[in-house]
Amino acid sequence: MAAAAARPLVTVQPLENDMATDGGTAANCLLLPDVMKASIRPDIVIFVHGQISKNARQPYAISKRAGHQTSAESWDTGRALSRIPHVLGGGTHRAGQGAFGNMCRGGRMFAPTKIWRRWHRQVNVTQKHHAVISAIAASVVPSFVLARGHKIEEVPELPLVVSDAAEAIEKTNAALKVLKQIGAFSDAEKAKNSHGIRPGKGKMRNRRYISRKGPLVVYGTEGAKLVKAFRNIPGVEVAHVSHLNLLKLAPGGHLGSFIIWTKSAFEKLDEIYGTFDKLSEKKNGYVLPRAKMVNADLARIINSDEVQSVVKRIKKEVKRATLKNNPLKNLNVMLKLNPYVEAAKRMALLAEAQRVKAKQEKLDKKRKPITKESSAINAASRSWYKTMISDSNYTEFENFTKWLGVPQ
Repeated sequence: MAAAAARPLVTVQPLENDMATDGGTAANCLLLPDVMKASIRPDIVIFVHGQISKNARQPYAISKRAGHQTSAESWDTGRALSRIPHVLGGGTHRAGQGAFGNMCRGGRMFAPTKIWRRWHRQVNVTQKHHAVISAIAASVVPSFVLARGHKIEEVPELPLVVSDAAEAIEKTNAALKVLKQIGAFSDAEKAKNSHGIRPGKGKMRNRRYISRKGPLVVYGTEGAKLVKAFRNIPGVEVAHVSHLNLLKLAPGGHLGSFIIWTKSAFEKLDEIYGTFDKLSEKKNGYVLPRAKMVNADLARIINSDEVQSVVKRIKKEVKRATLKNNPLKNLNVMLKLNPYVEAAKRMALLAEAQRVKAKQEKLDKKRKPITKESSAINAASRSWYKTMISDSNYTEFENFTKWLGVPQ
């Protein structure tokens, strides 16, 4: 992401002892350097800060004899005891205890530390330049500075540039007056009040006290006197513009430091880091990283009137997948595949009708004609059968005779 809403002009804040009387006029304004318009890369800043901070470590290691300064031997197997070495002797609690192993009390540690461990890191020079530039660009965005916890409510603008008269200050009392005049005293006061004792074991390791970071004063003249004036104010740090350190610009790898620039230092930024049009004069062949997009809001660009006015309106045809029907169940689909099916079905129906008719005629021929004698015999047998079976069965018998076509 790039620093948004950057001011093209920056006002140089005059001081009380400044000889300039035209504060705020065009002669007292400076163009914003391109380094403050560069893209902000928190990922590069975090990586480079982590690598650089490792270079301040001091190698340490435990004694190579630690955990092995005792008489211990393994009792081997068969004694219902582990094979770890056990302390020899008797008469004390220590006798018989396990030794040497990292799981034993008083034993060595696992993978003992060595002084030849790779403690320090080398970082790509261009990558370090990118990280420093990202930290400088983030210091211009008020949201980054406020998110880091700095008190900038009384500051007139960011970036905050003061006249070169600040470089001639020698006394701490005068430095405090300058901070009050430009609205940065509350941030320095916050750093002073935050001084306290560190929690944890760091108290035993020569880092007992901690405090928050205050403003960073960047000057542009070698041997300026303001170094002595600001060095006694808690939380306030001083750095030369040619020797900016990422550990000061982004403490803890967090972007958004509150930086106070002197006019001479602010004017040297284009010379040191270059611009988008020319290379750096101090860093050999270095080019400022340019953002891929000036405005990262892609949806706003696409939906803008300028883009939509030239975009071709293409009516999109929606092609829906046709439903596949089973020809064995759907006659229309089958007719598309095989038109002869209609004639075949008609012939099959006619053949079935002829077969049923022939069967009926055959049954009619086999059925015997009913005579008067057979009907009298049937009436006699029916009366006899009625006397032999129950009423319900006789009803079934009558229904059966009706179905056979026997006259009643």
